[in-house]
Amino acid sequence: MTRSTGGVVAIAIAVAGGLVLGLVGCASATPSTSASPSSPTAAPTSAPPTSTPDRSVEFQALEAEFGARVGVSALDTGTGARLSYRADERFGYASTIKALAAAVFLHEVRGSARDEVVTWSAEDVEAAGYSPVTSEQVETGLPLSQLAEAAVRRSDNTALNLVLARIGGPAALDAALGALGDEVTEVINAEPLLNVIEPGSTDDTTTPAAFTDDLTRLADGSYLKPADRATLLAWMSGNATGDTLIRAGAPAGWQVADKSGGAGGIRNDIAIVDRPDGAPIVLTILTNTLDPDAEYEDALVAKAASLALAAFVH
Repeated sequence: MTRSTGGVVAIAIAVAGGLVLGLVGCASATPSTSASPSSPTAAPTSAPPTSTPDRSVEFQALEAEFGARVGVSALDTGTGARLSYRADERFGYASTIKALAAAVFLHEVRGSARDEVVTWSAEDVEAAGYSPVTSEQVETGLPLSQLAEAAVRRSDNTALNLVLARIGGPAALDAALGALGDEVTEVINAEPLLNVIEPGSTDDTTTPAAFTDDLTRLADGSYLKPADRATLLAWMSGNATGDTLIRAGAPAGWQVADKSGGAGGIRNDIAIVDRPDGAPIVLTILTNTLDPDAEYEDALVAKAASLALAAFVH
């Protein structure tokens, strides 16, 4: 996860989502100005026993302040209450996909196979881009488990590519997410091409609602064994790239396990948030700037997180 020094490409993702609040039974890429924020309308809902406050006006104000589009999906895993804003609109996911790739790795690669030492070349690192861990280990290689950890904790691009290769490539990750029930996310490319979102394409995109549902399945123990779930959450809790994002917007005393993503005008963060007085909150925040020449601002994600999590303060 880093801003690439490569050429500028365009991202144009259709704006078609609505605002839904209530109980539910969850390289460089710059956006084109065609992805301008519309005013989401409230979808009719039945009267739920629990609900979240309507934050649409506040999120619209954030979009105007930062010249960006914001997608939010937050789920209270205890009550089922969900807060959504543009939750069904597509965004480039960038490096947030590394957390899901690591989860699939933990699910599918077992026992001593995780200790298999993998090697790569300096050319692999150069082609992948941002690789703070693997660039220092070209001569020795690393065990697969350490590569998965580096992909999550340090957002190492080469590490992701090597983990993807072990589980069968982007198509295998896409299929694994489909088996989890995610028919929305489109995993097509490895690093760095996954950051390049072509106008009108759904390749390497997701929606906030889809990623929140994915994270919920990872957190509830239905997909990962308890030890593997603990490992993934430990990696996400030690994420070195998320301190200025959801973690910065969380109330004092709330613990955030997250995975960030960013390239050009895309800035994202996905998280499982533990609070002292309730069940965890699963939160996805995906954003992109509207000016094709503008770069992202971490403060947008932090402010969006603050608004979203405030809805779940008891």
